[in-house]
Amino acid sequence: MRYVENPPNPWLTHSVEWIGEPPPAKLEIFEETETRKIITHNDSPDVGFDYTVNCYRGCIHGCTYCFSRPTHEYLGYGAGTDFDRKIIAKVNAPELLRKELMKPSWKGAEIVFSFTSDPYIPLESSYKLTRRCLEICAEFRQPIGVITKSALIRRDIDVLQDISKNAHLGVFFTIPFVDVASARAVEPYAPLPEARFHAMSALADAGITVGIGIAPVIPGLSSDIPVLLKRAKEAGARYAFINMLRLPGSVAPYFEEQLRDKLPTKADRVLNRIREAREGKLNSSVFGERMRGKGQYWEATERLFRIHCQRLGFNRREEHKTPQTSTFQRPSAQQSLFN
Repeated sequence: MRYVENPPNPWLTHSVEWIGEPPPAKLEIFEETETRKIITHNDSPDVGFDYTVNCYRGCIHGCTYCFSRPTHEYLGYGAGTDFDRKIIAKVNAPELLRKELMKPSWKGAEIVFSFTSDPYIPLESSYKLTRRCLEICAEFRQPIGVITKSALIRRDIDVLQDISKNAHLGVFFTIPFVDVASARAVEPYAPLPEARFHAMSALADAGITVGIGIAPVIPGLSSDIPVLLKRAKEAGARYAFINMLRLPGSVAPYFEEQLRDKLPTKADRVLNRIREAREGKLNSSVFGERMRGKGQYWEATERLFRIHCQRLGFNRREEHKTPQTSTFQRPSAQQSLFN
């Protein structure tokens, strides 16, 4: 396997260049104990939610297109293999979450797990940070959303059922491809699409509301939208969304290098199609446009998505109504004593 170097970190005053091939990137785990806040507020119009909890930094799935890669640069790491192999576990996340939910200023808005890292990376099987946070959310009747690529979420069906009894809950699986070769090229260590559909079906069978996120749509590579929606419907999904590929900062050169390495015959076509949908660029940083494309290709993609969503019965308005009153409820002192 050829290891692709990290793009230079723009926040550092010096960098190192290897003469010849760099050494293999090994997995390193760091425990962060000084995290001061775990609920993050997001005010971007591109994202359909306002609050997130991220129990981990970095993601072992190694998706070459991940727009969160530059967040590792603030830690002094690179946005390339460092993001995949230097993983930070926020070990005090559950305690922080309980503390923040107890604050009078918290009113019970929906919290999404997660945004900058998958909440069910393989480390979660031993650390159980996401599970412990969800258990706290169940105790507080806190509305929750989950976005994941991992089949590990099946372990927590019992907790998700507890939440759904008293609060709004929705779980979305991001599945951009049916084709295994395409998935492996740009999501090298993520669970295979088939595993995600099996997990989706298991949650739906357990009475949990599930959906599919066809995200990101990669122009020139994504061609499975009707098939993905059909498979998701068969697995019990009721909701669906699509997002356009984002390549901010150091992600663009890393994505291009990996694309040329893994899919050399398709790379130029994909990059040209991305530029067509981004007015000649590989990325747009304009608020409100970062998750959507422009031009004929993107318009056709959105139209195809809408037609098949309507045909299959996704996103029906009567099902998508949000509760008028919040279910959020702080446990009493007596409840806390028993817990």
